[in-house]
Amino acid sequence: MPERHPYEGRRWYAAPPGTAPSAAADTEHPAPMGAGPGHKGVHPALAPLATLAVGAAMAMYLYRTDPHQPGHLFPRCPFNWLTGQLCPVCGSTRLAYDLLHGEPVRAFHENALVLALTPLLAWASVRWLLAGLRGRRWKPAVPPRAQYALLGAAVVWTVVRNVW
Repeated sequence: MPERHPYEGRRWYAAPPGTAPSAAADTEHPAPMGAGPGHKGVHPALAPLATLAVGAAMAMYLYRTDPHQPGHLFPRCPFNWLTGQLCPVCGSTRLAYDLLHGEPVRAFHENALVLALTPLLAWASVRWLLAGLRGRRWKPAVPPRAQYALLGAAVVWTVVRNVW
């Protein structure tokens, strides 16, 4: 009987190409998430909670610092610095500041595309956090057609906002 790989039968393990899994694979008791190689026992909620903490700290700084005025720590957009043109996300910091201060119309004028995508980003962030708190890792499956549509929208938005 051929020797079985120690990770065989686990949800996250795929047998090397050209090899057949053994009949003794343990499919009834898959390993918990986080037990696979590369995870080193880190809880799935760590990344979303750390992102939430950093985001909250940044929001507190942003609330007290007006990015419309000079003298803040926010870096300039490298694309804008190199080309003088606005990238698809230019104005996002000012947009966030305006939203934190309850000015959605002003936020719309900073970057309408990012404002339109904000609910989707918020939903994905909450979904990632809830999956992590339940001990699961969430990796959204974005179909290629949706990826191309988003890329196309970003290109069109870049051209439109720099022409008009």
